[in-house]
Amino acid sequence: MSRTEVAFPSGGDTCSAWHFAADGVRRPVVVMAHGFGGTKDSGLEPFALRFAEAGFDVFAFDYRGFGASEGTPRQSLSVRRQIDDYHAAIHAARQLDGVDPDRVALWGASFSGGHVVRVAAERADVAAVIALTPLTSGVAVSRSAMASRDTVTSLKWTLTGLKSRIAVGRGGSPTLMPLVSPVGQPGALALEGAYESYTALAGPTWRNEIDSSIGLQVVGVRTTAAAKKLRCPLLVQIADFDQYVPADAVAKTAAHGRAQVHHYACDHFDVWPGNDWFDKTVTDQIAFLRRTLTRQ
Repeated sequence: MSRTEVAFPSGGDTCSAWHFAADGVRRPVVVMAHGFGGTKDSGLEPFALRFAEAGFDVFAFDYRGFGASEGTPRQSLSVRRQIDDYHAAIHAARQLDGVDPDRVALWGASFSGGHVVRVAAERADVAAVIALTPLTSGVAVSRSAMASRDTVTSLKWTLTGLKSRIAVGRGGSPTLMPLVSPVGQPGALALEGAYESYTALAGPTWRNEIDSSIGLQVVGVRTTAAAKKLRCPLLVQIADFDQYVPADAVAKTAAHGRAQVHHYACDHFDVWPGNDWFDKTVTDQIAFLRRTLTRQ
């Protein structure tokens, strides 16, 4: 098992990826990226190492504008652009030495948990999808976030976000805000424990900044139609006490697809490395991958 640096093109820019190679020949590959403003060096490697130990290659990448990948504007999140980056990463992963191009799985968590459902619904060559505490309804998540701040603050950042979106659309720079902050301070995520959880996972390329128009991107996320269209096996992992992604909204989306649904009596970040539910979470993911990708 080894980790190598890989570069691949997406939308005219060069993206950075890590390839974790397992033992054997014609191996399945898991393509993975982080969630809301995350980078591949911020908690993905422990998942990838467990997958590689189980016989699955992993292709973990940074989106354009984030981490070690190229792309401008920096720290400006576009759902469509990130979905396109997943498509480009799949193309690159299928060409890796030793990889079976017919056994590609997608892995996403939180924000990217919604991405992978949509990506898989757009193509016929994805064999399985893992969605960990996925953001499936932007409306539900936005309501939860607004409940953590007062109306004046919400209106202020909405207006700032609109101005930032216009500026970026004209080729200018975004207005940045903290991605996470302690409760009561300005930030895209200011719920209890968010700042501590993000910074505990943070790798050297992660920046605590995000385009203030992020709320406009989040509110438009809807995955129900994609879940209905999906034809490959889907594992949805729900944190029952999730403060960030309402569990009932995730369950409703999962009910529309061919999902295997696992529930965990924990909060959003408890399934990440260093927390109590990580081992159970990743063990269930490996079992799912073995059922769906291993040839008899």
